[in-house]
Amino acid sequence: MLGIAPQAAFHVSTRGEYGMRLMVDLARHWSEGTVSLHAVATREDLPEAYLEQLVASLRKAGLVRGKRGAGGGYMLARDPSQITAGDIVRALEGPIEPQICTAEGDAIVNCVLQPGCATHHVWMTLQSTIAKALDGMTLAQLAASDAPSTTKETARA
Repeated sequence: MLGIAPQAAFHVSTRGEYGMRLMVDLARHWSEGTVSLHAVATREDLPEAYLEQLVASLRKAGLVRGKRGAGGGYMLARDPSQITAGDIVRALEGPIEPQICTAEGDAIVNCVLQPGCATHHVWMTLQSTIAKALDGMTLAQLAASDAPSTTKETARA
């Protein structure tokens, strides 16, 4: 297999990673009202311009809402205990599908081995396990764990 790069069946991109960090930060500051993306970018050491792109998808999914003008910024659209890691990953990465035949909702079947694929059960089990794990973690739980230890915590715009 020389020359062939290994491929991951399920991968969370920087969209998912940075978006999760953004959402956890908003959850940590839930009681403070709106938070500027500049403050989040400073605390999390993330590019502000990229956060602006991510927040558009999160707004569309109904996970955050924004306020314009003085004192504006973003906040979670509902209580952190009502938003799961799965909600965030789906909003930013799309359906959880380790293989195309295991997409959430109506699976796209374009494999010549369907029906009757001998490995389909493996991929369905993996999809179910990933979805269950992500859906079992709320932002409230994530925000309560591993509080930031940097001095950037005090950054607020």
